[in-house]
Amino acid sequence: MPFLGQDWRSPGWRWVKTEDGWKRCEPFSPALEHGNSQLNDISHAVIITGDDEDEEIFSTEDCEFAAKKRKKDHFRNNTDSQCFYREKWIYVHKESTRERHGYCTLGEAFNRLDFSSAIQDIRRFNYVVKLLQLIAKSQLTSLSGAAQKNYFNILDKIVRKVMEDQYNPRLIKDLLQDLSSTLCILIRGVGKSVLVGNINIWICRLETILLWQQQLKNLQMNKQVNNGLTLSDLPLHMLNNILYRFSDGWDIITLGQVTPTLYMLSEDRQLWKKLCQYHFAEKQFCRHLIPSEKGHIDWKLMYFALQKYYPIKEQYGDTLHFCRHCSILFWKDYHLALLLKDTGHPCTASDPNTCLMPVSPQHFIDLFKF
Repeated sequence: MPFLGQDWRSPGWRWVKTEDGWKRCEPFSPALEHGNSQLNDISHAVIITGDDEDEEIFSTEDCEFAAKKRKKDHFRNNTDSQCFYREKWIYVHKESTRERHGYCTLGEAFNRLDFSSAIQDIRRFNYVVKLLQLIAKSQLTSLSGAAQKNYFNILDKIVRKVMEDQYNPRLIKDLLQDLSSTLCILIRGVGKSVLVGNINIWICRLETILLWQQQLKNLQMNKQVNNGLTLSDLPLHMLNNILYRFSDGWDIITLGQVTPTLYMLSEDRQLWKKLCQYHFAEKQFCRHLIPSEKGHIDWKLMYFALQKYYPIKEQYGDTLHFCRHCSILFWKDYHLALLLKDTGHPCTASDPNTCLMPVSPQHFIDLFKF
């Protein structure tokens, strides 16, 4: 008998022997199974009471139909019960072969890779948020229905994390602004563009985004009570070194609002000149010279003016990696890499480190453009 499965090299389906014969194991979620058991208990005790105090009890067939319908609605509406993969690596195949049929899409990669755990890692948080922002701008309609549900599920976790930890709310505000603008355009142009699902679902999502924006707008930063050493106690040269480590101009401005000393250091012309030279080529900022009243170049205004014309360099604590030898996209665990010399994926190359390349958020999207 020929082996039938997703891949002739895969283990195939899991089967369990029962009294009625062999049955295939279906993937399930504990939360969904618990909800289904509750729905089953309710379905056997459904009674409709009218105004004339007459009682009509559903037949067994009607109860089964009603229970199935509630299970289906429960599965659709309960985002916590969604069964998405949490894999550390995936194979990126772009064409059909004898061993593999089809190709990997952006939505499939977004569902299978473990982005839910990545947002809990401070090194990967900005990376995931930037990826969601790029998807919101141009790739939202290309995602499948399951991928879109997973997208908003991860976005909900990000907003909750920011509300609790108050970490980088400016980045999330930019993401929600771009996403709300995209949804407004898609909803107004319904019928002209592809929207997976009912239009009411998208209107509900837009209302949720507007609610999140209002919550972030009213977010109050908790004042840290610390009797030990503070930022103001550091010497000037150390504070200056901290400012020179920043690669985002808005972070420099935000830190300059803490104390008068930091404001003075954040207005240093040399600091903004170094920032312009880091992000932009000499030919680029030579075309947009902005002199100050004293005749000097205003490097601070130059930085924000150049941002409108040219992209700035992106820096992330950790990113996805792509192996050119295996065509595998994966999260690299640096602790395992140091202790066990683990590359993060089953690589067959003689020297795996030479085949690895970091994947920026834009490069991640470009990998799935065919």
